[in-house]
Amino acid sequence: MALVCLLARGHLLIEDVPGVGKTTLAQSLARAVDGSFHRLQFTSDMLPSDVLGVTVWNARTEEFEFKPGPVFANFLLADEINRTTPKTQSALLEAMNEQQVTVDGRTLPLPEPFMVIATQNPSDHHGAYPLPESQLDRFLMRLRIGYPDLESERQIISQPGGHHGETTPCVLHGHDLARLQASVTAVNVDRAIVDYMLAVVERTRTHENLILGVSPRGSQALFRATQAHAVLCGRNYALPDDVKILAPKVLAHRVVAASRSPMANRRGAFGAVASERVIEEILSQIDVPL
Repeated sequence: MALVCLLARGHLLIEDVPGVGKTTLAQSLARAVDGSFHRLQFTSDMLPSDVLGVTVWNARTEEFEFKPGPVFANFLLADEINRTTPKTQSALLEAMNEQQVTVDGRTLPLPEPFMVIATQNPSDHHGAYPLPESQLDRFLMRLRIGYPDLESERQIISQPGGHHGETTPCVLHGHDLARLQASVTAVNVDRAIVDYMLAVVERTRTHENLILGVSPRGSQALFRATQAHAVLCGRNYALPDDVKILAPKVLAHRVVAASRSPMANRRGAFGAVASERVIEEILSQIDVPL
């Protein structure tokens, strides 16, 4: 799913409890691709300039000089993004949506490719600022890692110490990634499958347990992710199964629950599970195209 997000030119939100490997997954994905990488640990006292950069006076040249922030990288790991305040969180909105930032009235382009890989603890944990709906909508998908099975955890604790993400080899270079991303747009999506996607999206807007459905940006995200999933499966055409696999991961973080609904506390760990179940329920109610 992380590779689907990368090929679809999207941004990835990894949400789970501490210690299950969110940061390791993000580091491994970024290091596997040839490109610049910055890790930014979000804290409650961080300012927008810590993300975007700052203009300072250069006494030698007697001119103001812009010092780029960590956002000027191919991959930005926004670690524990919900530990910082909404003002700093919002500094990433323009970057994620338009691949540019505006600082002191100047609009500066970001490098190509550009991907934000954000991690967050469930918002019912102490010291967390829930991401607003407008920012959640900028992420192509939200993933949860979960606890490992017994055998996997045995392998984890038996490995030598160190940061495992740092040992990931580079297996994909910039021109290879650009070629793969370009091939995504060439994937054929039959009109019947497009209508299937739209039926799922429309149902989120009328569902009795939801007060906010999926936006057109969410429809676009599901379409792009479906194409990218087909590429990873070695196909130049999409299938309904692509939509069924991706819909909970692409759509669940874009909906808002009614207060009477079991998923009202959707920002917490259990709310995330419940919102995915609502999407799965919708999928089960809509006829799959043949």
